[in-house]
Amino acid sequence: MFQALLARSALAPHLLPIGLIALVGLALFESGHARTQGSADRWVVLATRAIDTRAGRARIDLHKAKGAFRAVRLAVKSGALTLTRVEVTYSDGTVLKVRRSLTLREEQKTPPLAKRADDAFIDSIALSFGGAAGELETATIEIAGLQSPEGAVAVRTPPASQQPAPPGPDKAPSQGPKGGEETDRQAPEAKAPKARKAAREPEPRRLETEAPKPAPVVRGLAEPWDVVPVFYGTDRGREPRGAGIGYGTERARKLELGRALITVPKAHQLPNIERPWVYRLPFTQIVLHSEPEDPRLHFTLKDVRPLSKEEFLKLIQERLETSSAYKDHALVFVHGFNTSFEYALYRTAQIAYDIKFDGVPLLYSWPSMGNLTLQDYSHDRESSGQAEPYLREFLQLIASDTGAKSVSIIAHSMGNQLLLPALRDLKRRAPADITISQVILAAPDVDRDAFENIAHELAGVSRGVTMLAAGNDLALDISRRFWGGVPRAGDVPPGGPIVTDGIDTIDITAVSTKMFALNHSGYADTNALLSDIQLLIQTGERPPDKRVPILERVKTVKGDYWRYPR
Repeated sequence: MFQALLARSALAPHLLPIGLIALVGLALFESGHARTQGSADRWVVLATRAIDTRAGRARIDLHKAKGAFRAVRLAVKSGALTLTRVEVTYSDGTVLKVRRSLTLREEQKTPPLAKRADDAFIDSIALSFGGAAGELETATIEIAGLQSPEGAVAVRTPPASQQPAPPGPDKAPSQGPKGGEETDRQAPEAKAPKARKAAREPEPRRLETEAPKPAPVVRGLAEPWDVVPVFYGTDRGREPRGAGIGYGTERARKLELGRALITVPKAHQLPNIERPWVYRLPFTQIVLHSEPEDPRLHFTLKDVRPLSKEEFLKLIQERLETSSAYKDHALVFVHGFNTSFEYALYRTAQIAYDIKFDGVPLLYSWPSMGNLTLQDYSHDRESSGQAEPYLREFLQLIASDTGAKSVSIIAHSMGNQLLLPALRDLKRRAPADITISQVILAAPDVDRDAFENIAHELAGVSRGVTMLAAGNDLALDISRRFWGGVPRAGDVPPGGPIVTDGIDTIDITAVSTKMFALNHSGYADTNALLSDIQLLIQTGERPPDKRVPILERVKTVKGDYWRYPR
């Protein structure tokens, strides 16, 4: 380092006094061997590997890493795993072992491991690990080394067995690249002074006859998709689906718990739910053509697994322990009219993925028919009503037994019919140390007058209640006609949306429109709304125009509401 600073000063003589002052200060700071990570040190990626967490162990060869290092760090780029042991072998024979049980999920890193006071070349790193609860059996890890400026220019000397022997008396020199010419590589002594010869350090190279070493093989493949675990509660009837299970439209008359794994393609475009195209005969359910499902392109349902209450709580608690951006936070989604179990899982995964939610995503799914007719609306209306006690049981479990310190809830459409009375009961029974953080009522399909009545009873149930209303919602239009023209709470009639004390009403008509859509899921398929939901859950900031400055405040005799500009 001393020579480097002098050389730099020689190039810029006017900087010499400053350079010498800095050098003296640096020498005093680094006196002795107690050196911490300095500003000049950097983390260098040494290897990226996809592993199968079922293998339990993996050894990764790092002989080709350029330079010397004084610590290592592991990061998970996709998937998850639980590390139990890290063993780093340095070229000087030192083997540093770290035993620690640490679960890493996507974009999480270990602290510096196997630290040394000096730089050394790394030969290999051996890992012992297991799968992380609620995740797939594959993970992609990145290994980085902490490198000082000195370590960056250090050159590894190859073993003596790999250095070429000098030509013997009965052996002709090797042929050069031009058929017999001698090169510097054949006789460096002939062209270098003795002093330079003594100081020269051999460059690492492979002999002409040495075959290249195969790249280390680690079980598992890096997948072009991510996996979102969604924990669910449902009172749908269970039924077989191929080799697995699913949930249909029948009423089970009981609460069942489980966990699903949803794959989200890395090519996903926010805020879509990419699914295969299905072409049907108009006005029928007859399928003319169906695009093959491909997890590289589409959301797919990888696994659905019913769980006991104990298994369910254990997996959720393990996930909460690793949360950071949404620390100890659970997010519950209650779907609405015309929603199948599978599509509700996709929607929950999409919301969690797009707002980068690293807490626990949960779904409550009730027995909707998943079709859009007046007859199906009548069926769904009755099914949502009978599901209310099971949703209440589910919310009580999440609030009391999971270990979540905050719970936020998004209810869509008819899902509000069962959520609102359940919240009223939860307000009376929830433990004092549990906080219902945010309640988001998206396009609530609830009678306006009934909504106002129950809204007064919900005062204080959470830190904030937000209602998203739209004047172009076709599903609410069906509901309004079904109920004889009575507006729904999620409507925006000519006189404006419903305004109630304690609830922030936002008119989303201007941002919820999409071609060939029902405009009934604007809360989840519009970038602006997803950004607002993310900020609301993370910060709880109010009023809405403080959180989203483009919102227009509209004053009415009953109070203010907000709307996206047209």
